[in-house]
Amino acid sequence: MHLNPYGEDPVKLAADLANRRPADIGELTDRCRAAGVALDLPVTDRDLDRTLEVLEAWEKVVDAGDEEERAELLNRMLATAAAYPRMTNHMGTGWHLHYRDEGQSLGDVLYSLIAVGTALHLAGRGMRRLRRCEVTECTEIFADTSRTGRQRYCSPRCANRDAVRRHRARTAPTGRVAQAPDQGKVN
Repeated sequence: MHLNPYGEDPVKLAADLANRRPADIGELTDRCRAAGVALDLPVTDRDLDRTLEVLEAWEKVVDAGDEEERAELLNRMLATAAAYPRMTNHMGTGWHLHYRDEGQSLGDVLYSLIAVGTALHLAGRGMRRLRRCEVTECTEIFADTSRTGRQRYCSPRCANRDAVRRHRARTAPTGRVAQAPDQGKVN
């Protein structure tokens, strides 16, 4: 997986894996390949365990209460994932930058990718551009890659659901019983 200057691909992979945890190594392998992650070694149960560890740490970054806490948690992840960056053309697809050591297992690769990708995303786009959906019953995580940086929902479906809810709240009767005008009242 190539790391662009905004960290978009690793952050989207992290959100995908966090929102729907891989059940086994086969699923983890398939989803990483689909995201463009180069798998240099066979994927093991240890990789799945390590991936779940990184997702737990990453969700704390997502749910941080303010920018300072978010930065502190992410800095801990970066320190854990420390590997010096290196230029590589290991897949013959062109030279690109890797933030990992040679021969690392997939779990450790994902730790580095997710930590560095998240740091690039937040530093390049803004510290508030990683969050959970604003729909109360939705817990999906998303990376805001919008031009304006004002994305509030994980999907158009949730945005529509919330718009309908707001519309109904505005147009709902106030609860008072309307009284009919006096018609044919006899005294």
